[in-house]
Amino acid sequence: MSVTISEFSPVPSLFSPVALGKIELANRIVMAPLTRVRAGSTGIPGDLMVEYYRQRASVGLIITEGTYPDHASQGWVGEPGIATDEQAAGWRRVTEAVHAQGGRIVMQIMHAGRAAHPDINGGRRVLAPSAIAIDGKVFTEKGEQPFPVPEAMTTADARTALENFVAAARRAIEAGADGVEIHGANGYLLHQFLSPAANQRTDEYGGSPQNRARFVIDVVTEVAKAVGAERVGLRISPEISIGDVFETDRDDVLATYGTLVDQLRPLGLAYLSVLHSEPGGALVQELRQRLDGKLIVNSGFLGGQTTREDAMRRIEADHADAVVVGRALIANPDLVERWRNGHPENEPRPELFYAPSAEGYTDYPFLQAD
Repeated sequence: MSVTISEFSPVPSLFSPVALGKIELANRIVMAPLTRVRAGSTGIPGDLMVEYYRQRASVGLIITEGTYPDHASQGWVGEPGIATDEQAAGWRRVTEAVHAQGGRIVMQIMHAGRAAHPDINGGRRVLAPSAIAIDGKVFTEKGEQPFPVPEAMTTADARTALENFVAAARRAIEAGADGVEIHGANGYLLHQFLSPAANQRTDEYGGSPQNRARFVIDVVTEVAKAVGAERVGLRISPEISIGDVFETDRDDVLATYGTLVDQLRPLGLAYLSVLHSEPGGALVQELRQRLDGKLIVNSGFLGGQTTREDAMRRIEADHADAVVVGRALIANPDLVERWRNGHPENEPRPELFYAPSAEGYTDYPFLQAD
């Protein structure tokens, strides 16, 4: 039996193109949704944010920092929003700048849930699945304060939150985003629904793994109906205990997230983004198989900065279709060129990650032309 060369599928490289739904990526380096708190008190992206994202447009895909869908869901000072026409207009300047450089950008939509605070969200209600506070403090304009005890959401509150996600997604697409990423990770509202430590409801949104997954399924499904599933990604972080969202029982985790991806599989989402310490491990790869869709992975948040070698290994070992990179892209706006040709990298300056100025934001040097 003879076999032609065309029958062999070449192993993709980090620098090869890939399609995530309708979003065509020139390479498989994805910019992480990085909190940078440069949107001021209005939540409107300004010149500084336009330049920051424009500089990094050579990556295959930019995922914006977490962006609130309504004012009450704002999680930190300086977070951008997509709740008003003025905020959408600011984001349109960002998307146009990225597209002018040939880049692709999706907006991460994030509801903070019980991680919000009245001194951040303008004195509005703080809502969560259950009335359980995070044990810790949050930085507000009045300094550090304890997290408040949230109100347990009524079913009407849950419906309103869902509608706000949908409205925000529509506004993001109208502002020129190539897609949206629903933030179901890192201890924020949707992750709070998934976790038995944060969700002690007794209605259709609480109790069993199937019920705890229901709200996330509902949100993603309705957003997909509104803007097209091929433009929607979901980010999850199973077993990552951030913001007191503890997930320590592997069987429960698999039942919860297995239900989630099983129910979302028929939609044909653009991608699933998973933050986990073992992207190539059994849990993440089972979820990938059950979703039967594109997977992007991120482990750098947990195990140190993602290196060129880490990212290349993930793709070559078929652990994922693309790799999410954070700190290296903060410090190297031209990271794709540096990694492609083996150039040295700038070192990030963590003390300036959350400063309000251009320093440590848009002033990292590019490679010098020969």
